[in-house]
Amino acid sequence: MSFFRIALKNLLRRPLRTALTLCGVGVGIAAFVALVGFSRSFEEQWLKLYESSGTDLAVVQKTFLNTFVDESVGEKLRSLPAVAVADPMIVNLMDLTPEVNALVFGWPANSFEMEGLTLLEGRRFRDDQPEVMLGEMLAENLGKKAGDFMDIQGASFQVVGVYRGGSALEAGAAVLPLRQLQKLSDLGGKVTAFHVHLRKDSQGELDPQRVLEARAAIEAALPGLKAVPAITRARNNQLVALARSMAWGTSLIALFIGALGIANTMAMSVFERTREIGVLRALGWRRSRVMKLILIEAAALGLVGGCFGVAGGWLALRILSKVPATASFVTSSIPILHCVEALGIAVVVGLLAGFLPAHRAARLSPVEALRYE
Repeated sequence: MSFFRIALKNLLRRPLRTALTLCGVGVGIAAFVALVGFSRSFEEQWLKLYESSGTDLAVVQKTFLNTFVDESVGEKLRSLPAVAVADPMIVNLMDLTPEVNALVFGWPANSFEMEGLTLLEGRRFRDDQPEVMLGEMLAENLGKKAGDFMDIQGASFQVVGVYRGGSALEAGAAVLPLRQLQKLSDLGGKVTAFHVHLRKDSQGELDPQRVLEARAAIEAALPGLKAVPAITRARNNQLVALARSMAWGTSLIALFIGALGIANTMAMSVFERTREIGVLRALGWRRSRVMKLILIEAAALGLVGGCFGVAGGWLALRILSKVPATASFVTSSIPILHCVEALGIAVVVGLLAGFLPAHRAARLSPVEALRYE
């Protein structure tokens, strides 16, 4: 009987226990695929949002605890030679109805970020007016069109336009006049950040050195603030960081539970096969060969459970992509690298969980093992 057939036979010896172990690993990997896939999709949509608006830099607070910028710094920011345009903005996550929550952006009516939107119906809002523009996906979910009214945080707003954005985030978001969102969020003269267009060179290009110089000039002129490239801001804003932390935290807990299942299965397997391992040792199997057998069984559990988990994670993402609350953030497609990463993690978890049982099996004395009842 070949080495791998022995490993397969041992796994099938207790089919119910093996099946339960595979379920545990599958749940852990499914959580990883779905949650980490969700956070990565969320991050990609933020990146598309910045790219569609043409934002070069985001000027934000350096400190983590104070995440708001005083709107009065805008005048000083615009006076810098490297800065072409600097517009304040607010972003917030709000409950628009008991069933639907969405990102809500606050912009001035003349913000350059408006250029990234295509109006499908209606018009742009006017500054300081109780008016709102809805992304096409959000408008469909709410059943609203231009001319309708809706309540946001207890205040009545008229839907003056429905737009198509450059990212799924914008399609599922609402845009309010900056002053109106400041009132709703009780921010006074505070904003989330300033989004900046930098001056291009004579060829209309923006080389990396010019960006570095602009960042240094902004941070020197405005102590306490930092100028962050758009790609960095997209990957490290608070909502993305929170989604990423929750995804990895939950995934690690689920993977740990799956690892405990594999460790328990392999420990019981070694215990039940003590005499069999003694026979193999007596027939000339080296300690390393016995250890390799147990590790292959543990890795196989991880790999097969990982395959089930990838399928389960894809199904979860597909469901999330259909739910109105998350449809704008999630894509049901899973990159090949993400699948490979998930399967690799599953195999590593199996090997780590099987190491101690494998080490115990390898240390068994042939004489003591053959006497075991």
